[in-house]
Amino acid sequence: MKVRSFLLDWLEPMYERNPRLRHALWLADRHLDRVKSTAASVFPQLIRPEPRSLFISLTANCNLRCQGCRYGRDFMPGHQLPWSILRDLLDDAKALGFNRVRFYGGEPLLHKDLPRLVAYASKLGLRYWITTNGMLLKETIDELFDAGLRRITIGFYGVGEDYNRYVQRRDRFARLEAGVAYVRERYGMNVSMGLDWLLMRPTCSLSSVHETWRFAECYQVPIQVNLIHYSLPYFSEGKDRELQFRPDDRPAIERVVAELIRLKTIRPELIVQHPIALRAIPDWLTKGPNMRLPCHSYRLIWVGPDGTVQMCYVTFKLGNLHDKRLAEMLYTPAHRQAARDAFALNCPNCHCGYDKRTVSHAPSRRLYAR
Repeated sequence: MKVRSFLLDWLEPMYERNPRLRHALWLADRHLDRVKSTAASVFPQLIRPEPRSLFISLTANCNLRCQGCRYGRDFMPGHQLPWSILRDLLDDAKALGFNRVRFYGGEPLLHKDLPRLVAYASKLGLRYWITTNGMLLKETIDELFDAGLRRITIGFYGVGEDYNRYVQRRDRFARLEAGVAYVRERYGMNVSMGLDWLLMRPTCSLSSVHETWRFAECYQVPIQVNLIHYSLPYFSEGKDRELQFRPDDRPAIERVVAELIRLKTIRPELIVQHPIALRAIPDWLTKGPNMRLPCHSYRLIWVGPDGTVQMCYVTFKLGNLHDKRLAEMLYTPAHRQAARDAFALNCPNCHCGYDKRTVSHAPSRRLYAR
């Protein structure tokens, strides 16, 4: 882990200036993933904890009431990570060689120490980003930019009234767009922004795809296609499961995927997922836990606003930051067993990381190739 982190740090000045080198390194990393995944299906002892990404849910507080989210209501209500724990957590992340840190929530822009946290992460040289609903983006971006923030992703649930209906607040889409427009006008492409577009029943239409595409083109914000969940403890399928797909929705899903692939051929940089991953979406959404591709969560550590530390979003609890530091929880027998169990899908088998799981799984690459 530390060797890989050292190499990334050493090569960063070169690949940041050279897109071809960056792409070549990405391809090499994906190839190694495929080789390891294939070998581990025969020799599971090859799977060991390899934490690369640290996802920190800073606070359970939120200023929206999204239909598909339990934050701000009954998921860890009132909990928020204090500065002292966050500082130690980032120190451990640096020492342990994590190469990706995500700050989110709840709504991270509500956390009073966020500018301080961003400045500290920048000082440590960590690669990090914030995932936000964007409601406070216009009010906070100047201070966060001065602290070092350069990358943001935004939860995106439709355009206009479709968005307002999902977040259950009036005129919220206008506020989101005003924030995005302000960032682009003031900072141009010095701030990288992306859309975490949620594909669920209400957004599964060509009109929703085209409206999202126009927004992405207008503000130069690439689209990351996320899928409605069925097992994450802080997400909901809706009061009457109205957000979740049903078997007879498959033709609509296939039409949406075909259009996403067509649009990607026009502007490849505006849709993040590889076409192979996009082609797999109808199966991921209709097969649910029966879509049994090896999981890569042995490379992830998730931290909840109450201090809970898990190896993935759903399960494999390792401890709590109020009791011990992150460094004391990793590479233990429990962590090693969790890594093997995750790869073997001895778990609820969610579809987190569906795109990377698909492209690194040799049989799926063949199945979903052209």
